[in-house]
Amino acid sequence: MTIKVNITTDADAARVNEAVSARIKLYRSQKKMSLDELSRLSGVSKGMLVEIEGCRANPSIALLCRLASAMGLSVADFVNVAGKPAVQLIGAGEIPVLWKGEKGGSARLLAGTSGPDMVELWQWRLYPGETFESPGHPEGTSELLHVAEGTLTLAVSETTFVINAGCAAVARTDAPHAYMNIGTGVAVFTMTVSEKGR
Repeated sequence: MTIKVNITTDADAARVNEAVSARIKLYRSQKKMSLDELSRLSGVSKGMLVEIEGCRANPSIALLCRLASAMGLSVADFVNVAGKPAVQLIGAGEIPVLWKGEKGGSARLLAGTSGPDMVELWQWRLYPGETFESPGHPEGTSELLHVAEGTLTLAVSETTFVINAGCAAVARTDAPHAYMNIGTGVAVFTMTVSEKGR
């Protein structure tokens, strides 16, 4: 049985799922962390962890964030775009798509540092009517956003903000938040996430 948590169907998704599966097993082994302990720390069910490690699940970005935080890592560690040497080059074919919207939108994790104090660089594309919701990141997490095309509506807690093309924003995202395209054109934005380890 394959558990679908995110909307993805292509070969890139399979490659990402294989990398996530292998990396979580590796890091859990290195940290001598049982499935029960990881489940308790992350709030992710043991059954879901078994499915992820068995490469039978397609975990959402929010779920990967919870697992990374619980393990003192970054999502970039899981998908192998975390820079460890002085310089790490990441080819276009190595950049994973970690979310696909129902209308063709996408979220690509371009690069990131290794956790627990991590910084990630994302590129998002939202088509009209698409929304991505996040339950919130660990306390103190901040995001820097720059809209290259279209208009992005950012909701943090119960307040919404409109960010037009060419404009930027800084947001504390340790509360529930969402990125929405309520306009008529494509919204393209770059986002940097900064999260301090526990």
